[in-house]
Amino acid sequence: MSKLVILESPAKAKTVKKYLGAEYEVMACMGHIRDLPKSTMGVDIENDFEPKYIEMRDKKEVIKKLRDAAQKADCVYLAGDPDREGEAISWHLCYILGLSIDDKNRVTFNEITKKGVEEGIKNPRKIDLDLVDAQQARRVLDRIVGYKLSPFLWKKVKSGLSAGRCQSAALKIVVDREKEIRAFKPEEYWTVDAVLNKGRSKIEAHLEKDKDDKKIKISNEDEAKSVLNDLNNAEYKVTEVKKGTRKKQPAPPFITSTLQQEASRKLNFNSQKTMRVAQMLYEGVELQDMGATGLITYMRTDSLRISEEARAVGNQFILSNFGDKYLPEKPRYFKTKKGAQDGHEAIRPTNPALTPAQVKDSLTLDQYKLYKLVWERFIASLMEVCVQNTVSVDIDANGYTFKASGYSVKFDGFTKLYVEGKDETEESAKSLPELEVGEVLNLKELTPNQHFTQPPARFTEASLIKALEESGIGRPSTFATTVTTIVKRNYVEREKKTLIPTSLGEVITDLLSELFPEIVDQKFTAKVETELDNVESGDEQWKLMLGKFYKGFDKTLKSAEQKTDGTKVKIPVIETDVVCDKCGRKMVIKTGKFGKFLACPGFPECKNTMPIEEENKKENEAKRPDSKKAEETNEVCDKCGAKMVVKMGRYGKFLACSNYPDCKNIKPITVETPGICPKCGSKIIQLKSKRGYKYFACEKGKECGFMTWDTPIADKCEKCGNTLYKRRGGAIVCNNESCENYVEPPKKETKKTNKKTK
Repeated sequence: MSKLVILESPAKAKTVKKYLGAEYEVMACMGHIRDLPKSTMGVDIENDFEPKYIEMRDKKEVIKKLRDAAQKADCVYLAGDPDREGEAISWHLCYILGLSIDDKNRVTFNEITKKGVEEGIKNPRKIDLDLVDAQQARRVLDRIVGYKLSPFLWKKVKSGLSAGRCQSAALKIVVDREKEIRAFKPEEYWTVDAVLNKGRSKIEAHLEKDKDDKKIKISNEDEAKSVLNDLNNAEYKVTEVKKGTRKKQPAPPFITSTLQQEASRKLNFNSQKTMRVAQMLYEGVELQDMGATGLITYMRTDSLRISEEARAVGNQFILSNFGDKYLPEKPRYFKTKKGAQDGHEAIRPTNPALTPAQVKDSLTLDQYKLYKLVWERFIASLMEVCVQNTVSVDIDANGYTFKASGYSVKFDGFTKLYVEGKDETEESAKSLPELEVGEVLNLKELTPNQHFTQPPARFTEASLIKALEESGIGRPSTFATTVTTIVKRNYVEREKKTLIPTSLGEVITDLLSELFPEIVDQKFTAKVETELDNVESGDEQWKLMLGKFYKGFDKTLKSAEQKTDGTKVKIPVIETDVVCDKCGRKMVIKTGKFGKFLACPGFPECKNTMPIEEENKKENEAKRPDSKKAEETNEVCDKCGAKMVVKMGRYGKFLACSNYPDCKNIKPITVETPGICPKCGSKIIQLKSKRGYKYFACEKGKECGFMTWDTPIADKCEKCGNTLYKRRGGAIVCNNESCENYVEPPKKETKKTNKKTK
């Protein structure tokens, strides 16, 4: 009996095939195969919002192969991702392949492990039509908003713009914050800090209360001088010492939003990159001696639940590597927030016993960093709390009260492994010497400091995702897309880590806020998400939900058309001192497909443009390697004779000429191995491919031409004395083709094509 399993991704298909065996054929549909057309709205509003799906043009060959395989198979399993999109893809496959919607042919894998795959295959179910309807409702609603609102922006602002329910609400959050910053008026205030001595120990204290025992407020320099006069020749005497302990709890395992936030803080990954790398770790990575293996559970989730089996493995790792004092007496359970779907576990390693160090050599640098982050966060969430000794001291000086505080770590607990990142830096721990009530301290320094109140901080990608989650704008699967869209559309710019709205972004937000207040309103967008959840749970019909939305939206759109009839909004431009060499006008900054450039404001009469030299210079300086900070080596550049330095690139470290940019010579960092080349007898070195995977080759390179993916080991072949090699499956082989023990590497099957048919 032949069985066909269809998934979205070829990488996941490869991993699943390994676990299911020869009786199963596993194929990938490469995502959606049927969708709304791009050229038209594809929704029949008059006919109860009926969507008009078409087969995607770029998937014709895939569809043909799937149909052929499905006709030959006795049983077809649809194994899309375990979410709304995966359910919808399975539903479309059911239609295209002619399968019955009533058959139990839907399987899901929360983790791509042997157990996860086998359990999924053993428990097929019918396609959940409520999940499908929720996906259709979101798709149709967003299509209506996009295809009705975007043309309105084209007429009123400029062509090529887009608007959307989530992206417009997210953009308004960024724009509103920028307006707050501009409107902010700083207020002056002063603080007074004292440095006191007890023997050789230094104590830093700050003035907290005035003579009336009220919180002190110093508004200007004159008030600060008055306080300093009162403190002249004062005696600094300890009046109260409070000691205690506090417990610091570990952060819970990751959900989608917290993974994106932490990867932004600690790894400097944007949300799109985080999800792309997480998808690779979920679908499966080729590990030495293990083959294709899924390393983390499904990464689109808002649940903090974890399986007891994973908890047990994690607990055993803690006991073996840290000791029983690092494991709590009672297991810790985190409460999932209200409104979460709780369809999947939290993001965790599929096998907590598999440490990042064990898989490092098989992963790219980005994969390793993200897996390490997920693994450490999960293990730390199971560990004992961190206990800190705290001390707070009140010091009297002529009736004024100074306060000094500090803490020391009594037991490090989970912080031995992992500490959660923060958007703002925290002050480091300061320990205080032993102090007693009545003790007099020596004043070393008394410093008045002028300050000004600061405006609210601009959003980073991490803090914006946090704001979207708290406001209920979107769901775990949409956060990364929403942020990426507003940046890609040039509504928001990245400046280092912060997000700043552009003039275009502000114009669009102001226009939508005035004419379509509901679209950019956070509460409305959150309400739509709740209604979509109700559709998913079967409590609301999706077409009725769309009807209620469209009735108000259509009325607002017609009203906006009437209010703005014949008018067009101008986008403010930034004028520069650069003079147009054709007409003499001052050039302005514009943004095009490839970034910013200078353009003549006399367009279309004068179409002169030129690059922004200063901007380009800054960009090049940011990309240029800093040879002073780079690690020097003894190797010499074979082009100019300068020393080579170690640099970090996309796929790890490499050697670069220190004479950059005059010399742009680069080389891979070679690692010697115990291997001997079977062709010429030279040394075998370890190298990395363009994708970051390691392989082994003769040190003579192209002159010899020997290369292998097998790992050389110290043992020698009994027959010829040549180096033996270890294959990924664990087999030990001889790579000398003239030896009796030589084992030819397995060849990949090549696709046969019919040239005449092509």
